[in-house]
Amino acid sequence: MRKSTSLWTTSTSTETGNAMNRLRRSLLKLGSATAVAGTALVCGLLAPLRALAGLWPAAAFDAKTIDEALQAAGVVDPLTSQDIAIKAPEIAENGAQVPVEIASHIPGTRSIYIFVDKNPQPFTGSFEFREDAERFVSTRIKMGESSTLRAVAFAEGKYYMAAREVKVTIGGCGE
Repeated sequence: MRKSTSLWTTSTSTETGNAMNRLRRSLLKLGSATAVAGTALVCGLLAPLRALAGLWPAAAFDAKTIDEALQAAGVVDPLTSQDIAIKAPEIAENGAQVPVEIASHIPGTRSIYIFVDKNPQPFTGSFEFREDAERFVSTRIKMGESSTLRAVAFAEGKYYMAAREVKVTIGGCGE
């Protein structure tokens, strides 16, 4: 009997099969990530145009004094308020990372600003809120030396301010 050999042989090496599996997994992961990001974008969970639009108060961040920073941020005649809670340490051991929590209990709060009077650049941050969001910020800031920490809330067309002294043992602004 004569053995017949086929012209069409299929041989799969382990190496080729593994490479194909890796490629297929990579494509599936990429496709899944793209689908999730696209869905989030369509639902409004991601706002890349706004994030890239540069809608931040650059002049306020560049200001060198607290008065200049307040003016550049648009803060006009802030009213002192007990409805803004500032939680920060009395004594911060390291000014490079001072934990700060701010909550506004003022109805209609749209944004919260943080200022540190004696920092080289007093305007430390701004946070905007949607209508249904909790008006709460938890962050870490740098403080160059012991200073007044100010939280300003914008609500219903008015500015409200609360302040707290924070002592710093080691400055964190590098100057």
